[in-house]
Amino acid sequence: MADTAPQPQQPLLRLDGVGIAFGGLRAVHNVSLTVPAGSLSALIGPNGAGKTTLFALMSGFLRPDSGRVHFDGRDITGQAPHRNARAGLARTFQIVQPFAAQTVRENIAVGAHLRLAERQAALAAAEGVAQRVGLGALLEQPAGELTVAGRKRLELARALATSPKLLLLDEVLAGLNPQEIAEMLPVVRGIADSGVTVLMIEHVMQAVMHLAGQVWVLAQGELIASGTPEQVTRDERVIEAYLGRGTAARLNRRSPR
Repeated sequence: MADTAPQPQQPLLRLDGVGIAFGGLRAVHNVSLTVPAGSLSALIGPNGAGKTTLFALMSGFLRPDSGRVHFDGRDITGQAPHRNARAGLARTFQIVQPFAAQTVRENIAVGAHLRLAERQAALAAAEGVAQRVGLGALLEQPAGELTVAGRKRLELARALATSPKLLLLDEVLAGLNPQEIAEMLPVVRGIADSGVTVLMIEHVMQAVMHLAGQVWVLAQGELIASGTPEQVTRDERVIEAYLGRGTAARLNRRSPR
């Protein structure tokens, strides 16, 4: 009889003992994790934990002092960001800086040009990407006229237009109000459902609980916990990292028996 047991997901991204220091400051230390292909996962932690630095190490904007980065079966440690993007690793940035005088369509086409040399082909591809992120009605609007929520969607669209295998989302929900967050969640879910692996840095725990299957928690540059959203939010080390020393113990003493 044939073996019908489900096969484990293959790793798309793997970090082995990655670290970097700036002067005497150890920003990221000995981080190892594996992101399976087809997953939607999250990297969380308090401000200053080193999350964005870790994204920069993954994507090639920084070269680690120690450890290795593997993507899609290849060692890409220190490889230039444009080469990683061509290999299928794309990222967004916390601070969104569109080409303000250009239209939404033209901004998205910048990403599409990674794989489409002809301008008209890139502009045409931008329309489909805009529809996926909810910007279809704003294609001819100057990017400088977009709201904060619109600029966040545009940043997502530019990265998505590169046709990534792995999309690193750096606080794509930051600065949005509750309604805008609720409207963005199905967009992110839809990207993952289309086959793009997604790893997101996020402070909005509503999004993490709703979207992520796996969560890693970074504090002071080190991984302190991993698991499902429910598991990590109950972890005493995570509570301490967010709320301060002794908080977990006090919460446990106050909880009903």
